[in-house]
Amino acid sequence: MASTASPQEIRQQTSQWLRSLPTLFLQPLTIVRGYQRGYLRGDLIASFTLVVVLLPQAIAYALIAELPAQLGLYAAIVAGIVGALWGSSYHLHTGPTNTSALLILGGLTAVATPDTPEYILAAGVMAFWTGVLRLLMGVARLGLLVNFVSDSVVVGFTAGAGLLIMINQVRHLIRIDFVGTPSFFETFNRILANVSDLHPPSLAIGLLTIVLIIAFQKLTPKLPGALVAMMIATAVAYFLNPDNIGIIVLGELPRSLPPFTLTQLPLFDENLIREMAPSILAVALIGLIEAASISRAIAARSGQYLNSDQEFVGQGLANMAAGAFSGYPVAGSLTRSLVNYEAGARTQIAAALTAVWVLVAMLLFAPVAAYLPRTALAGLLIVTGTKMINYQEMARIWRTSLGDLFIMVTTFIATILLPLEFAVLVGVLISFARYIAKTSTPAVYSMLPDDEFAHFEHQPAKPECPQLAVITIMGSLYFGAAPHVEEAIRSHMDAHPEQKYLLLRMHRVNQCDISGIHMLETIVRLYRQKGGDLFMVGVNEAVWEKINLSDFDLFLGVSHFLDQETAIKHIFNQVLNPSICVYGCRIRAWKECQNLPKNTELERVPLVDLTPSEVELPHISPQELWERLNDDPAKQPLLIDVREPEEYAEGHLRPAKSRPLPSLFDGSTEPLPRNQDIIFICRSGRRSLQVTQAFIEQGYTRVYNLSGGMLGMELADLTYYSR
Repeated sequence: MASTASPQEIRQQTSQWLRSLPTLFLQPLTIVRGYQRGYLRGDLIASFTLVVVLLPQAIAYALIAELPAQLGLYAAIVAGIVGALWGSSYHLHTGPTNTSALLILGGLTAVATPDTPEYILAAGVMAFWTGVLRLLMGVARLGLLVNFVSDSVVVGFTAGAGLLIMINQVRHLIRIDFVGTPSFFETFNRILANVSDLHPPSLAIGLLTIVLIIAFQKLTPKLPGALVAMMIATAVAYFLNPDNIGIIVLGELPRSLPPFTLTQLPLFDENLIREMAPSILAVALIGLIEAASISRAIAARSGQYLNSDQEFVGQGLANMAAGAFSGYPVAGSLTRSLVNYEAGARTQIAAALTAVWVLVAMLLFAPVAAYLPRTALAGLLIVTGTKMINYQEMARIWRTSLGDLFIMVTTFIATILLPLEFAVLVGVLISFARYIAKTSTPAVYSMLPDDEFAHFEHQPAKPECPQLAVITIMGSLYFGAAPHVEEAIRSHMDAHPEQKYLLLRMHRVNQCDISGIHMLETIVRLYRQKGGDLFMVGVNEAVWEKINLSDFDLFLGVSHFLDQETAIKHIFNQVLNPSICVYGCRIRAWKECQNLPKNTELERVPLVDLTPSEVELPHISPQELWERLNDDPAKQPLLIDVREPEEYAEGHLRPAKSRPLPSLFDGSTEPLPRNQDIIFICRSGRRSLQVTQAFIEQGYTRVYNLSGGMLGMELADLTYYSR
């Protein structure tokens, strides 16, 4: 939205931003300084629990991306430490994820062939620039941007990714040899074409792994079922001898620290960067959405306050580090983050310790991986793929929101049919489009009091006041929304042409730009052209600042910004045409008109002729009237009370005669004398003002209006009543 901040405010904001930058990079010091000895036990237990989950996942997710298994371990070690120490969430675990792995596969296969050095180097380049993009977003304080991407994008993409993972792992499950592809139908067709070449021993071990994982999850959910299933599959392969039965095994992993390969990466290869740019953007965006969503979900349970910008910085540095140390792009993992939280982690140190235990396990137990069957890992990933399809959440979206359902289904279909990076962008663009469409068409409701006159409600079935419209705007007045709001108000004006006054309730308007100001000015002109006016209540501080800076307050008039508690009373007593209230309206819309007499002989009153004149009419003040009533009796004016008989009976000036307003125009009473001063009286001085105008138009020269009416007499404490 447009900003009207002054140059001084911009300089102050820039200065504050520059001063806050170092804190984003000093997060490890903040963690260490705030660390307490009592946290250590919980962090240690959580790290031991988490490493059992992380080890098989790190290897398996690397294989989804068609990368060597050790790259998954390297990424888990390096990114796990950096993401934890520079992140904001106590429990978010950063490392290899299934969703990111599939996106990486789509991006890398577009520029290189799997199992080649170029493919591995491209993975490092992707990780580095993904990290740079996330880091820049964090430094620029753009953490709030992920809030504008619907969760339906993630649900739809994750479900589609689950199907892609499953179909891609079938070839490993049955040991069919062809190059992996992120295309669902291409992979499916290749499997059908080669299904006759399936390898029964590989299929048997893969199915055994799937059955074991599911059984452990059902029967002993606290046991690390995936790790135990992998160990059993490895033992089976070892005793049967992989060479004898012809199964493919992972092979021995290197027993070393993650190698530093930053200097070997073609980081500035223009052609490579250009070809991978959509994938880098998709990986960066989806990873940030996942990290933000996961950390928010767990923070809602833990009560932690999160800094989205700090989390962006942590995710950025983690990816840059992974790229520099032989890894590949990483993100936040929902499964591991939940395990971390439920295992009792107290701080980010738990996730950092987990990475250390992965390094220890790799150095000590790397030879064991030599007998880990590839089909067993395929079974693990197929089970993982089924879990990525969140049927419960999809059903919830189906029931809840048609817009979210459209985003979810579109993203799901795009994930199956399009290159993955474009599928993500399609979902994000639709999400943004829906947000823009929603914010650019805020609800504009006409309002009426409830039966107790305590609250305003939208009650389209109830008749509205013929003079005053009350409208609530349920959204910001920015350039995208202003035309819609203006159209809605114009439509209401066309539907109620007799309403000359408008009260805008601005409580739900949080922002307003110059387009919104121009729209408001147009509405004011429209009402003033028809002889009415516009008033406002509930203007918040941010909107008032724009109103003040744009001089709209002077254009409308400061007196037109009313207190919400007394706005209707003020407009009723000071603005609305009282003759219409009494003689032209049978609707009791406001609390103030409940006790107002309603004359049924409407046709007897020439309401059209009773519009207050713009010129000053003859009047007399309560003090002047009091003095004249106590002066020479021979000079007494004729006092005519134009109120209804029941109003007159409740209290009136003793000398005043009751001549209800209709009787002055219908010929039912004698004409008033033209050679005597006549003072017309009513409750507030407004009906009598109209009568005064009407008699002047008939040629009377000695008629006056009592300013303020009976209320004015009471206010001046000039009691001269008869009851």
